[in-house]
This record gives sequence, C-alpha cells and structure tokens, in this order.
Amino acid sequence: MTSATASLAAHLLSVRKGVSAPLTQVPADLVPTTVTEAYAVQNSVAAALGPVHGWKVGASSPEAEPSAAPLHEDTLFPDGVVIPADFLRHRGVEAEIAWRFAHDVGDTITRETVLNAIGSVHPVIEIVDTRYERPASQPSLAHMADQQSHGALVIGAAFSHWKTFDPTSEHFVLRIDHRQTAERIGGNAAGDPLRLLVWLARHAAERGLPITAGTIVTTGSLSGATFVPHRTHVSACFDTLGSVSAFLA
Repeated sequence: MTSATASLAAHLLSVRKGVSAPLTQVPADLVPTTVTEAYAVQNSVAAALGPVHGWKVGASSPEAEPSAAPLHEDTLFPDGVVIPADFLRHRGVEAEIAWRFAHDVGDTITRETVLNAIGSVHPVIEIVDTRYERPASQPSLAHMADQQSHGALVIGAAFSHWKTFDPTSEHFVLRIDHRQTAERIGGNAAGDPLRLLVWLARHAAERGLPITAGTIVTTGSLSGATFVPHRTHVSACFDTLGSVSAFLA
C-alpha cells in the first residue's frame, strides 16, 4: 500500500468515526490515479469496517468495464426501516435491483457456477452518501475510493423465481413522500445485470473477498439519484418484485 493510499483511507475512516470533517477538496497527491489505487483504498477501509456482506456493482454501458465496492452489515437495512437522522450526511435515493447468493461461488468461476449460486432477487433502494463535503465534488477515482458513494441499502422481500425474471423489462415507480418522481421499464445503464454478477465474482475473488452464501449484490441505479431532505419517505414499487420503502429521519 502506498502512503497516499494509506492517507486517504485513514481520512475516510476518520470521517466515518466523526473525528475529522469531510474534505472540501481531496489534495491532489492523495487522489488515486488508477482504478487499482482506488480499490486499494476501498480494501483498506473495508478491512477496518469488518466482514463484507454485500457489494454494489455497475457499469456505464453494456460494453463498459464494471466497477464495484464492498458493503458491510451496518449499512444494510430491511424493508420499512427508519434510518436515523445522523446516519447519513447526504441522502441520494435510487431504485435498484439486487441479487442474494444462496451458496458460495467457489473457486471455479464461470457464468454457470455464478448463476447457480444465486438464491433470490430483491427490490432495493440505495442511498448515496459521501465522506467528502459534497456529492460528485471530487475526481471520479476519489469517489470510487470512497465506497463508490455508498450510504445505505434498503432490501425488500426475496423473489425466489429469479430465473424467470427479466430485469430489463421490469416496470417500476419511485415515490418520494408518496409522490411519483420516476417511472421506467428497465433503466440499468449496464444492460443485462447478470453479466455484472459474473464479472463481480471474479473481481471479488481477485481482491481476496470471494462471494459467499448470504452476500447481497445491488447492480446499479435504475432511476438516477434524487437527493432528499430529512424526514422523507421513499418507496420503489416493481411490477414483479413488489415494493420496498424507508423513512429517512
């Protein structure tokens, strides 16, 4: 680990603990210059936060290289949760779809072995946050290093017949304080999210964090992020998967 990687990881952890104020601007010598450096910061932070219980993964197009970040138990919430006011500094809400693994992926990673390890698909709401002063204020690799701007993930009920489920044709409605703010069919920029799961299985294993039974993986925004104030109710309703909601105190 380079000194810059260690310094940025230490700062991000200090902000999480409430010891340091979020940076308005990351010093130029601490900004990761490669994806590998950004992932090294993620790894250092993840080692301090404890076991990995999930991932977020996404891609900007069906042909683009995906990117990912590990998630931890304290940011994973059940449907209907009330998230305390001091848990998040920013609250960018997104409708997403996530898959939960029923089995370890194992050492032989192919599309078949990855898909055979999946147990269910879920409606989820990801809440975007940042350990910097403002969202989208830093170079992209600095935000990648900061857990890809993950704040929280609210997980809806399991839909076990996932093999018959087509996420690209799934209709959903996102509501904020019970008012519709987004409606779409599909909407994932990556196209088929199952390719993201196969990519992630290899990527996670290479980082020494292989996907195990119980891991939840969210596969990118369908709605785009809408930043909301305190005391906001958010829900996402999917035609097949059902609904998921949260109250952000």
